[in-house]
Amino acid sequence: APGISPALAAPKFKDLIPAKFDVANIAEWTTQIQEVPIGNTSADGGSRGKRVVVGGEKALPFFPDAPMPNRNQVTIDVFDMRIGLAKAVKENYDEVMDSPGEWAKKNVEKFNADMITIHLISTDPLVKDTSPKDAAKTVEEVLQAVDVPIAIGGSGNPQKDPLVLAKAAEVAEGERCLLASASLNLDYAKIAEAALKHDHDVLSWTQLDMNAQKELNRKLMKQCNVPRDRIIMDPTTAALGYGLDYAYTNMERIRLAALMGDEELTFPMSSGTTNAWGARESWMVSSPLKEDSDWGPREYRGPIWEIVTGLSLAIAGNDLFMMMHPTSVAVLKHITQTLFGTIEAEPIDLANWIGSGV
Repeated sequence: APGISPALAAPKFKDLIPAKFDVANIAEWTTQIQEVPIGNTSADGGSRGKRVVVGGEKALPFFPDAPMPNRNQVTIDVFDMRIGLAKAVKENYDEVMDSPGEWAKKNVEKFNADMITIHLISTDPLVKDTSPKDAAKTVEEVLQAVDVPIAIGGSGNPQKDPLVLAKAAEVAEGERCLLASASLNLDYAKIAEAALKHDHDVLSWTQLDMNAQKELNRKLMKQCNVPRDRIIMDPTTAALGYGLDYAYTNMERIRLAALMGDEELTFPMSSGTTNAWGARESWMVSSPLKEDSDWGPREYRGPIWEIVTGLSLAIAGNDLFMMMHPTSVAVLKHITQTLFGTIEAEPIDLANWIGSGV
């Protein structure tokens, strides 16, 4: 019988080739994201107490070797009429929901909003059909109530929104508000014209479609002559499950394409993070399916989902977050500002992981 060959000795390891993941020097990332200011102080010709700036990144967010020049910003929603809200959200605002000015003031003074978004939903012809002139009075009320920058949203009606936003832009002239929003299914040129005439920024909104986002940005720049430092993108935030997967994947693709030189996408991004509350799992008491598992208390579940939605998109490159629940706002701001470096993280004793608090 043939003999058995002796076992070969394992070769000794040589030194491994040193490697360094240097985000700041990735060859393909050649282009910086455009910085966009929101809000004009007295020095800029407005009356805001501060100006916020979003964008300016040269890499994906939160890498220490490629620091972000501007931190993430949170704008808290205000509506121009009382609306149905999840119980966990409503209990924070019930006493101010009939006064947009007081609502905005509470968001700033108690919940530390960086900005305010006033949604003029009563202008919808199927709701109250509030006139652009009357809606503009609400914008004036909010501007007088708070001194932070504001975003101005319509009702989503494609015929009414351009008229409403144009009038709102007029009464807020010089304040450099964010007009939300221009889209391909309405008269984006009218909104862009109002922004240029009255010194505002434009939110470029598309529906989870990178090519549509490129098209709208191109039209705003080439057809409407909107300067690059007045465009912020909203690629859409979908709620829960596959929706969130689509949202952060789309944002990440947009940001990577921008860093690699696609000039039609090199703009900061905004997220309607409040959309997390559109999922029934965030506000229903329990699952309608008897065989389903326990969903847990909704007073925790809803805010946690808004936080998870925001954090997922922050990691994908989102800059501005439109949010609602004050706990969600506080937690997302704490996490992103810790990663940004504004807040110093407390040291953790990893060896004592059993006794660590959660």
